Amino acid sequence: MRLSKNFMLLEFTRSNTAKRLGIENEPNKKDIQNIQELVAQVLQPIRSGIGSIRITSGYRSPQLSKAIGSSSRSQHCKGQAADIQYWENGKMNNKVIYDYVIDNALDFDQMINEFDFSWLHISFKSKGNRREVLEAYKDENGKTKYKFADDIITL
Repeated sequence: MRLSKNFMLLEFTRSNTAKRLGIENEPNKKDIQNIQELVAQVLQPIRSGIGSIRITSGYRSPQLSKAIGSSSRSQHCKGQAADIQYWENGKMNNKVIYDYVIDNALDFDQMINEFDFSWLHISFKSKGNRREVLEAYKDENGKTKYKFADDIITL
């Protein structure tokens, strides 16, 4: 199913873990509507502005989310979030995405710089976006923690 000029639903549902474990990873009608909004409001504008971005994790069924150690309440399970990367000339540079979102005042719910730009998590809700910019890091016990980023987002 085509979601926009440059995005297909398969990009959001593809999961080697789901395939390996035999987990169903098909979004329902509401999830697909949320994915379409995320694409229209955030991902397609990014792709149109900077070039090709790769979705490393999109929709996750609650069972898949649990299997990878994430929450079944994750926005990924509602079709509202994607983890993305940007590659240019064989090098990953996810700060380009981060800067583009901020510089162009794109609306979003959360944007998380995951572990020094290893990837970006970005989410969108049809109502009540928080525009939170966070950084993920590991604490001294190896547990993932989040803090607010130094960048301030204002409209």
